Amino acid sequence: MRCTKIICTIGPSSREPEMLKRLQQAGMNIARLNFSHADHDTHGEVIRRIRDLNQTLKYPVAIMLDTQGPEIRTGFNEVNLEVGDKLRITVPPTEEASNSEVKTLHVDYQYLIDEVKPGQSLSVDSGLVKLKVLSREDDHLHCEVIHGGFLKGRRHVNLPGVAVQLPSITAKDKEDLLFAKEMDLDGIALSFVRNADAVREAKEILRDESKGMKIIAKIENQEGVENMEQILEEADGIMVARGDLGLEVDMEELPQLQRRMAYLCAIHGKRLIVATHLLESMIEFPVPTRAEVTDVANAVYEQADAVMLSGETASGKYPIEAVETLDRIVRRTERYPGVDYASKMNLSSARMHLAAAAAQMASELQFKGFVAITQFGRGAEYISNMRPRGLPIYAFTNSERTYRTLLFCRSVYPFLVEDFSINPEFTLEQALRTLRDREGCQRGDQFMVLANILTAEGFVNSLQVRKIP
Repeated sequence: MRCTKIICTIGPSSREPEMLKRLQQAGMNIARLNFSHADHDTHGEVIRRIRDLNQTLKYPVAIMLDTQGPEIRTGFNEVNLEVGDKLRITVPPTEEASNSEVKTLHVDYQYLIDEVKPGQSLSVDSGLVKLKVLSREDDHLHCEVIHGGFLKGRRHVNLPGVAVQLPSITAKDKEDLLFAKEMDLDGIALSFVRNADAVREAKEILRDESKGMKIIAKIENQEGVENMEQILEEADGIMVARGDLGLEVDMEELPQLQRRMAYLCAIHGKRLIVATHLLESMIEFPVPTRAEVTDVANAVYEQADAVMLSGETASGKYPIEAVETLDRIVRRTERYPGVDYASKMNLSSARMHLAAAAAQMASELQFKGFVAITQFGRGAEYISNMRPRGLPIYAFTNSERTYRTLLFCRSVYPFLVEDFSINPEFTLEQALRTLRDREGCQRGDQFMVLANILTAEGFVNSLQVRKIP
């Protein structure tokens, strides 16, 4: 079975029921809903369609809400910029001018003039347009166009190296987080996380719901990079959001930062998602570039929990082909060892040590995989953190939330049981029979089991070698 999970962004190209079904058949494990686009009604309908689809599946599709986050955008006017043009940039409280004798661009960030200095650059529209600051006036900036192009209204603006004064969670984000709570979603991708306070604020909004919901911090700027370890202490994982991050830091630093995030997630036992531009060319073409194939393979080599498609499945011409291609690349790459950062993981509890021992024994003795009996998912996650190569982790849980959120973990495939027996042995025997009847495991196949057993002292953690009956 494939270890690395596939996340697909749902949009106009993929939101119809038949397309959702085909995406799942092609390999989708998690559906991402991008709340920078569409409204609650549109996303709500997609959620209902996915849950209807889940009723027919052996393994469910989890749902992750991706917040818009704090952002800086241009005004509504369009402007054509040519290399060498001189440009005036205005900010609030100055209103956007409908007509001007000089080329003018309005940016909706009131602190812009105070925070950028002559010689610094502004990146607009995902880096397609680059502006150099020449001078500052009381109510505007004078800039020169370094990389030109036609700018439509409401384009995104990046300020490399600037610690912006924006709220961690915007009013829109708060509404969307409450929507996620209402809809009982499985994960949150928090955009533009600059420090651990942003994660804590999101948890406070979600309150008790955050205890089960996976909160993934998207690292997208220099401030987030500098505070990465503190962010990881609060979040369940990190998304390497390479689109905006690649505009906020020197692009040659991006591979090193991705590798560092992979290392930190591994040693701290947190989830790692690699996102953006994985198969970007497949938005328009039916096959990827060779460089994209290698990029995907590198993310798998770094033993990411999941790789994510964005425009490829949301608005691209070939959403199914993109998922099928990603699935093939991942499966082929997983035949070979990865970076093995997990060997340096901080093991802070007896159960973590049991999981590490289980991973080593199952690999050396060539077992067929693992079985974890778990209510909250910790046992399965501990084994996943050790990155056993090529071995599935079958997790049996009586919690619907855990059943879905375990899909964020590398190698974990969950089963939902009605309830656990008072006698743990009965629950384990049921799990082994399920693997025989539903997974095609053969009698005598050996599995490493992490589960509780009942002793004279009560329930205790155990590591067992069990055969399929």
